Amino acid sequence: EINSRDESRMKTINFAKGIFIALALVLSPVAFADKADKVDVIIVYDAKPDQAEKDRVKGLGGEVKREFRNFNMRVINISENAVEHLGKAKGVKFVAPDRETFGMAYLFSQPPAPEKSAAHKTAGVPADGSTNANYSGRYVGIAVIDSGVGQHVDLDEQACQYDFLNGASPGDNIEDKEDAAVCEDGSTRSDPLGHGTHVAGVLTGDGSGSNGEHKGLATNSRLLSLRALDGDGRGVASDAIAALDFVLSYGHHYDIEVVNLSIGKAVEESNATDPLVLAVEQVWDAGIVVVVAAGYFGRDGHLTITSPGNSRKVITVGSLTDKETGDTFADDFVSTYSSVGPTLIDHVLKPDLVAPGNKVTSTISLGSTLMNGLPDRYGKCRTIETYCSANYLELSGTSMATPMVAATAARMLQKDSSLTPATVKARLMRSARKISAEPIFVGAGVLDVDAALNATGTVSGEALSPLMARSEEGPVILVEDTATLWGDASWDAGYLWTDGYLWTDGYL
Repeated sequence: EINSRDESRMKTINFAKGIFIALALVLSPVAFADKADKVDVIIVYDAKPDQAEKDRVKGLGGEVKREFRNFNMRVINISENAVEHLGKAKGVKFVAPDRETFGMAYLFSQPPAPEKSAAHKTAGVPADGSTNANYSGRYVGIAVIDSGVGQHVDLDEQACQYDFLNGASPGDNIEDKEDAAVCEDGSTRSDPLGHGTHVAGVLTGDGSGSNGEHKGLATNSRLLSLRALDGDGRGVASDAIAALDFVLSYGHHYDIEVVNLSIGKAVEESNATDPLVLAVEQVWDAGIVVVVAAGYFGRDGHLTITSPGNSRKVITVGSLTDKETGDTFADDFVSTYSSVGPTLIDHVLKPDLVAPGNKVTSTISLGSTLMNGLPDRYGKCRTIETYCSANYLELSGTSMATPMVAATAARMLQKDSSLTPATVKARLMRSARKISAEPIFVGAGVLDVDAALNATGTVSGEALSPLMARSEEGPVILVEDTATLWGDASWDAGYLWTDGYLWTDGYL
């Protein structure tokens, strides 16, 4: 208790205590900055951050490592002890770690390589001479965000590459002029890992080094390589985000209408607070189709879809294993490593569809990590008469399935340039070949290129992948109605997932 004579003295003491606490709040991050490890985080703002915000971060002992032209984000290097203070300023939506990314090729023990891949037949690629065979992605640019694209006879030697590793921002050196962003040639392209080169071959390889045997699906699409993985197949989310930022700023110089992301990261936050998800969705909203790999963690069970495949907007692709039994598809199955939905935290029904991704032979860069480390996967041509004059490698993974869908999107856009990303996604799903497997494994079915090119119908909504939830009234799983979600009864679940195991069992 305080008597009246001490009241004045206590007010003075409390005032001094208040000053001390205020100073402690301001100075503690700086004071402890040298006593804790530094970390990289991504701050997401309501609006573009200004100089005052940069000064605030500096006052907390942080350093701005990267800024973006099109995203309200910054990458900050700061003491772990000061991280919690970053999110307390007005206009800061949230702070997320700059998490590690990696490629989605499955490199563990697999059966010996076959002499022939049936991927094109399984995916319903139009036969030579058919009307749809005329659509090969011409006039449509595809950006490959990966480990780079090495030189290969099958790939356009003029294709450009920009490097975003370790905070690199090549866009800073490009003036915003119509001719300034076009590189003179692709002589500086490289891919120490080999993963991106393999993906590029599935996309646009012309097969000239194998007499047409190892040919991509969109041979006339324009290729742009944006390197976000190092020679060990590792990167960070901000490098991929910087590449997406480049697409928004300069993609029109390369006619980019499709982005292929055969890379991803762990899901450790909701898709509403994942900076990589927010970035791919902004690219999608800009009218560019984004196709991403589902991940290779299927052997760990459900909830193994990786980011940004947990986005409800973009097209998430799983892998199908083709038993290579000719025209018989009944024995094909979803690859055991292909990640399984629904997504962690948000419970989105993923993948959206699957495509052949097991034992795919494609281009590989000479001297790359994968080529040197997997000599038993070195690609061979089908017969003695067919001689491979270039380097090819067999790989498996959702990484290999993803470019098949991305290339199909390019062919669809060549046929009808007015298609929105949502309509491309919806047509791919509804036209997919239905197989008896749970939707959380197979999505809407297996990619059918010919059927996708013949598909009709448009989506008035966003073609969001539906959410799933456990019913409170019994052992029933509920799924959002796509007819309502996509704005038209023609997109009813019965059309998208017909013959899906759970749908026909009457549980949904």
